[in-house]
Amino acid sequence: MRALTWQGKRSVSVETVPDPVIQQPTDAVIRVTSTAICGSDLHLYEVLGPFLTPGDVLGHETMGIVEEVGAEAGDLQVGDRVVVPFNISCGSCWMCSRGLYAQCETTQVREFGKGASLFGYTSLYGAVPGGQAEYLRVPHADFGPIKVPEGVSDERYLYLSDILPTAWQAFEYADVPEEGTVAVFGLGPVGQLTARIARHAGRRVIGIDRVPERLALAAAHGAEVVDLDAVDDVTQAILDLTDGRGADGTVDAVGMEAHGSPLAKAAISAVGVLPDRVARPLTDKFAIDRLAALQAAIKSARRGGTVSVSGVYGGEIDPMPMMEIFDRGLTMRFGQCHVKRWTDEITKVLEQGDDVLDVEGLATHRLSLEEAPAAYEMFQKKQDGCVKVVLKP
Repeated sequence: MRALTWQGKRSVSVETVPDPVIQQPTDAVIRVTSTAICGSDLHLYEVLGPFLTPGDVLGHETMGIVEEVGAEAGDLQVGDRVVVPFNISCGSCWMCSRGLYAQCETTQVREFGKGASLFGYTSLYGAVPGGQAEYLRVPHADFGPIKVPEGVSDERYLYLSDILPTAWQAFEYADVPEEGTVAVFGLGPVGQLTARIARHAGRRVIGIDRVPERLALAAAHGAEVVDLDAVDDVTQAILDLTDGRGADGTVDAVGMEAHGSPLAKAAISAVGVLPDRVARPLTDKFAIDRLAALQAAIKSARRGGTVSVSGVYGGEIDPMPMMEIFDRGLTMRFGQCHVKRWTDEITKVLEQGDDVLDVEGLATHRLSLEEAPAAYEMFQKKQDGCVKVVLKP
């Protein structure tokens, strides 16, 4: 089959690789009909290379048609149309029984002290081949895949794999009261969907970014927007919009590669050119992130407010404004999305005939799998108005 593979820093290519096969009784194999490039895939493109091996198949936003099932794949049948959550969870362990699917104890990567295995996301998370490919092996198919109806476009349900439940969790974790205000930092795909979910729930949304197309898209869906390049102090701009208090909840939908952190960027770039055997311990134990978005989210939340972090971070020694967090009584919630914790609620919204979250309008680029390398570069450089890329194998 053809698959998008990692080859080195800022280097990916589509190659011919072996077809996946059933390895465990609970496995399934799906023929991929749509797969997307996630913002967190760009961390692999740039920062997390020391934990990848040339030839690793990337991608964790996938849906398709079941082609083969193991003997213990539950009620999954050949021909079912499914979306595959990005985290691989068993559904029955101590963590899963509490809805903490991203911490599944069955698939945890204990070697690196990490949570549940993920599709296409480095040895830190199990080195499981990903879904930017023609076919995908799905472990724990007796629990993970989400069946979706025929007769609607892939893009109505594709984002159930990751970014839609991630955005849903980001809003839920922000704990914004009715008639309250949420400030969303970063208007990439997760930020856009977080803003739409919050507006659908009746909250006031302030969206923050510097990319004109992203600002315009959020504004078109009811957000008040703040252009980072048009203000001297983004926190002051949010205070001015909220009677001097700050937002009830803030969402960091950016993560470790935020702009505005030149020293951290230099440190990350320096580690990135080291041999893997040297870079791995530095990245795992001494990593530092670019914290501009997180610090702004902290400073922009009102006293007693909540900071919700859906952006990916990997640092071990990041400096945090602890006195400010403590003095202002902030609540902070972090973590990978527990996809299946939210899918029932989200599906009820998606089943409404008028696509109230406009998920079918989110993708700005629909390309073939063979065009994926150019799409990665375009997405990473924010070229051609790129907000979301969907690939068709």
